[in-house]
Amino acid sequence: MDQAISSTTLRIILAVVGALVLLAIYFFGRPGREQGRRVLFRRGRDERVEPVIGDAIHDPADPGSMVPGPRQGELDVGVSEELRRLGETVAASRARNAAPLPGKRPSDVAVERIVTLYVVSRGGGSLSGSDIAVAAEKAGLEFGDMRIFHRPMDGKPDAGPVFSMANMLKPGTFDMSRIDELQTPGLSFFMTLPGPLSALDAWDAMLPAAQRMAELLGGNVLDEERNALGRQRIAVLRDELRSWDRRHEGPEITMRPRR
Repeated sequence: MDQAISSTTLRIILAVVGALVLLAIYFFGRPGREQGRRVLFRRGRDERVEPVIGDAIHDPADPGSMVPGPRQGELDVGVSEELRRLGETVAASRARNAAPLPGKRPSDVAVERIVTLYVVSRGGGSLSGSDIAVAAEKAGLEFGDMRIFHRPMDGKPDAGPVFSMANMLKPGTFDMSRIDELQTPGLSFFMTLPGPLSALDAWDAMLPAAQRMAELLGGNVLDEERNALGRQRIAVLRDELRSWDRRHEGPEITMRPRR
C-alpha cells in the first residue's frame, strides 16, 4: 500500500514540476511589451498617426508616452545631422588647403601692359582641341587658373604666370572635359606686365612657345594687330620691352644682363 501511494505521489510531483516548467518557458519566452509590436501614436486628441513597425522608445519630452524609433536602415536624425556637418567641415577644410591653380596672378599687382601674339590655322581652317592640348604640353604649358594654359615661373608658382594662352573664341576658355569637341580658328598668347620676369625675358619665353605651337599645329604666328610676325616687328617689340624694363627697373623684377 505504501509503495502504491509512493508511486502515485511521485506521478503528481512530476506533473506539477512539468507544469511549472511550461509556465516558466511561456512567461520568460514572451517578447517585451514594446518589442517589435505595432504602436499607434497620437499627436493630439483628434490627430491620428499611422502605426509603424519597429521598436518604440520613450519620448524625452514626455517619459510617460512612447514615440517610434528609427526605421530599419534609417539613420537617427541626430546622427544624420552630425554626419552632414562633418562632411561640410571636411569639404571646407579641403577648399582652404587646396593648392592654387597654376597661373594665378597675384591680385595686388596691377597690370600696366599686355603684349599679345596669335597662332592661327593656315588657310582659314580650324585647330582641334585634342591637338591643342597635346601641343601645349609639349610646349611646356599647364592648364590652370581661368581655365586657360600658362607657363608658370620655375620654382615660384605663386608669382604668377610668365605668359598665358587662351582660346581666340569667346570666352577664351578651354573645357577640358569636352576638349575633343573643340574647334577654334586660333590661340591667343599674352603676357601681362609687370610679371615674375622682366618684360624682355618674358618675351623671350613666349615667342618660342608660340612658334613651337604653330609648328606643331600647322599654323602661323601673328602680331597683336594680326599681321604676320616678321623679323622687323620682332626687333621693334624687343626694343619697346627693353625700354619698359629700364623704366620699371626695381626689386620686383629680376633682370638678366641686357643683350
